[in-house]
Amino acid sequence: MSSQTAGLICAHHHLYSTLARGMPAPKTTPNTFLEILQQIWWRLDIALDNEMIYWSAMLGATEALLSGTTCIIDHHESPNCIEGSLSTIAKACSDVGVRVNACYGVTDRWDNSGNLHSKVSPLSSMTSSALRGLDECDRYLRQGGRGMVGVHAAFTCSDETLHVASDLAKKHSVGVHLHVAEGLDDEHAGARLESLATENWLLVHAVHLDRHLPGYIVHNPRSNMNNSVGYARPSELKNKVLLGTDGIGADMLEEARLAYARLREYDVTQSPVTVWSWLENSYEIFPEARHDKVTYNYDHVDSEWHAAFTPSIRAIDVEVDGEKIVVNGSPTRVDIYEIRAKAAEQTKRLHERLATL
Repeated sequence: MSSQTAGLICAHHHLYSTLARGMPAPKTTPNTFLEILQQIWWRLDIALDNEMIYWSAMLGATEALLSGTTCIIDHHESPNCIEGSLSTIAKACSDVGVRVNACYGVTDRWDNSGNLHSKVSPLSSMTSSALRGLDECDRYLRQGGRGMVGVHAAFTCSDETLHVASDLAKKHSVGVHLHVAEGLDDEHAGARLESLATENWLLVHAVHLDRHLPGYIVHNPRSNMNNSVGYARPSELKNKVLLGTDGIGADMLEEARLAYARLREYDVTQSPVTVWSWLENSYEIFPEARHDKVTYNYDHVDSEWHAAFTPSIRAIDVEVDGEKIVVNGSPTRVDIYEIRAKAAEQTKRLHERLATL
């Protein structure tokens, strides 16, 4: 028996993190969210080069497809490989057959001398690194790429950078995609973004957001639990809520099951229907995904109450724009074994580089 749904959408991903699995542990154990960023993720992104970015995106997109996810909204950062990085990600996803909405997450945490600052003064001037990131978003969008303007997080950006990012988004009639109040280090994000945010912005996490901002809020329960930043209480928000993974794969049925368990822990009166509405909301970003066809190895995936309690649901066949790009559990456009082998080569390079940082 099997059942069918439309294509699923990951509303916030970091495809560059696919190769991070098994990365060398930091020299000391991080005790705070800021230390996790400094010792793990900010070390990872400075180590990336174009080959790593491509094969990380290839593997991440293929794994997404094999879980029934046909669209990814990606947020990218690679301070030492900015120019052309969004086109590299878009090509990888296109090669696999996955649609992508991409952006580069600009930040002022690297000053013009190459020094890292964990927190940036709002009164600082925009750095050359942030300008390069904005130029990459502008280039990608001007050349017809599907995407947004990315910002890492307000606490790593000056007010100048936030305003220029907002203006660039308006120029291209797109939203800004950024992390908002994920941890307490960014608790003032609401005040700094209040005059800038619009309804087409993607506000990711919003765990410690202290006021209403217009835009979609993207909930990432697994990541929030993993980083111990708290619970965003998405069911209480006025905003439309979408569901993302923050780079921990793109199996949206699995993320929805976890989101439901976390929601029930907070409010026992809630049902799986609430969480499945968060998946549905993402079709406002990728409406064509509604016409994708995903057939699963389980006969009740179209029932929220079944899917919420059934592990190991896998996609058997996936059809995108009339093309069968997964048949009998295998991708048709690419060789999954070659992708894994190439990704393993880049993983080895990446991990060797990380060991020296």
